[in-house]
Amino acid sequence: MELGEVVRKRRMVRAYDGRPVPRALVDRMLEHATHAPSAGFSQGWAFLVLDSPEDVARFWEATTPPDRAAAPSRWQRGMRTAPVVIVPLAHKDAYLERYAEPDKGWTDRDDARWAVPYWYVDTAMASLLILLTAVDEGLGACFFGIPPSRTAAFRNAFGVPEAYDPIGAVTVGYRAEDHVPSSRGRGRRGLDEVVHRDDLVVLP
Repeated sequence: MELGEVVRKRRMVRAYDGRPVPRALVDRMLEHATHAPSAGFSQGWAFLVLDSPEDVARFWEATTPPDRAAAPSRWQRGMRTAPVVIVPLAHKDAYLERYAEPDKGWTDRDDARWAVPYWYVDTAMASLLILLTAVDEGLGACFFGIPPSRTAAFRNAFGVPEAYDPIGAVTVGYRAEDHVPSSRGRGRRGLDEVVHRDDLVVLP
């Protein structure tokens, strides 16, 4: 599939038909993720792959607030049909250590030196490569957030160290017909709305 077609077809898929995803396809998504750019080539990311029914169920149990467990929403019912969940994890210390090396010289490891937290930015770019590879392989995928109130439970369920921050999670599977969220009615913003040349005085 041509890159332009992959980009145009990419959307968040919220329901899956239950077929298992071959491990080779999951591995291809992860291999592509490791080609994402990273500041200083720090590569401060890790990916927790949950591809057994038991682990996927454990993920949803850990990340679902108690008040929603008994009566899952339509979104949750659809998302729980995914046979694979990938959790991208950002490792801040990898960046602080990399930039303390002689060619960078930030030996104080002060995170105030960073204009933005690139450990999150880079892990997000790696996540996008997972989403795009899923489309290229004829799969569906959806990136979504883990509720902050459930992060500790997620860490405990899978032994994730405090040094690794989940930036979200990605469900992967073969797409089933799913509902179109109300936000889709907004439409995609045009280039004339988001692209600015020379200055930004037109921004609200």
